[in-house]
Amino acid sequence: MSIAARGLWLLGSIGVTALLVLSWQLIANYGGIPPVFLPGPDRAWSALVAGFSGGELAGLTGATVERMIYGWVLASLAGIALGAVIGSSQVAREYVAPMLEIVRPVPVSAFMPVVMAFLGLTGTMVLVVIAIGSIWPVLLATVHGVSSVEPRLVEVSQSLRLSRFKTLWKIALPNAQADILAGMRIGLTVALILAVIGEMLTSENGLGWSILQAARAYRSADLFAGVIVLGVIGLVSNLALQSIERYVLRWKRR
Repeated sequence: MSIAARGLWLLGSIGVTALLVLSWQLIANYGGIPPVFLPGPDRAWSALVAGFSGGELAGLTGATVERMIYGWVLASLAGIALGAVIGSSQVAREYVAPMLEIVRPVPVSAFMPVVMAFLGLTGTMVLVVIAIGSIWPVLLATVHGVSSVEPRLVEVSQSLRLSRFKTLWKIALPNAQADILAGMRIGLTVALILAVIGEMLTSENGLGWSILQAARAYRSADLFAGVIVLGVIGLVSNLALQSIERYVLRWKRR
């Protein structure tokens, strides 16, 4: 994308955002909806500033981000390792693929009662649920990337008499970088969603718990402030991973 195209995209994004905020303010002011249900962006912004000024919202944000990252890292490591083993073996793919297709569509909420039965409503349960939900995009992307290595590269590894591990490490995984990074980006979004849901279920300190408490107390401004913070976390984390992806895959643009 050229610099001019990026500039137009940025201006368009800012314009759309400004239009949505203006519409929100007009509906809050003149739509006949009580502020207790729909505060204007001015009230949400005041709650946001007050929350960070007092330090409470910063602490809640840090707790949620910490859970999200820990669960995502665990899922990414496990997903890449399992995906590399499955993707590098035709036999493993034939045996495991049917099971993956059965388990993959099952929503994470179906696994939650099982995890709760073993771990209870604890912070560890939240991390495990995050890992279970976030592993699938990484696992499937790694399997696809590793299994789609060009045959000529496999022939080169065979001619060099590389071991299976060296072939996987030096050829298959680098070939799968784009798929793995894309899967990790999707997995991070899933991790944020599950971190919030887990906090709501377990009353663990974090944005999910804070939003639920604000909803129960009809503190709509605090509720919307928490939702805005979650949106910013999702945006920043996605942009950060996109930057990492561009840096790691810079050799493809040469």
